[in-house]
Amino acid sequence: MSKPNPKNLKYTSTHEWLKIEGGSAVCGITDHAQELLSDIVFVELPEVGKKVSAGDSLAVLESVKSVSDLYAPVDGEVEEINTELENSPELINKDAFGAGWIVKLKLDDPKEAEGLLSAGEYEASVQDSGE
Repeated sequence: MSKPNPKNLKYTSTHEWLKIEGGSAVCGITDHAQELLSDIVFVELPEVGKKVSAGDSLAVLESVKSVSDLYAPVDGEVEEINTELENSPELINKDAFGAGWIVKLKLDDPKEAEGLLSAGEYEASVQDSGE
């Protein structure tokens, strides 16, 4: 059973979460997404300084079941990456909303995140899709 989605985060229909911190945002995948992937064995992180647009592939997650992209929820620039994942990709499985964060983005426009899903809207979209 997935852990509850923190109410202070924004979400995408592709299972990313975003925690806004001023002009930056920490990004990762939801607990539901890590359950679908099962054991994550490798994370291909982007370069710091990489410019991304909403919908661009930001990182690649390899699990024992599949390979999945982490998509940029908003436009921005990679400000920081979670280098802990290079040696411990399972942190995403253990703590998807905490130690398993993936990238930190410098936002082009902090207001863009307002268009993302709330925790309740994300939960409803997951239930509607039957995933």
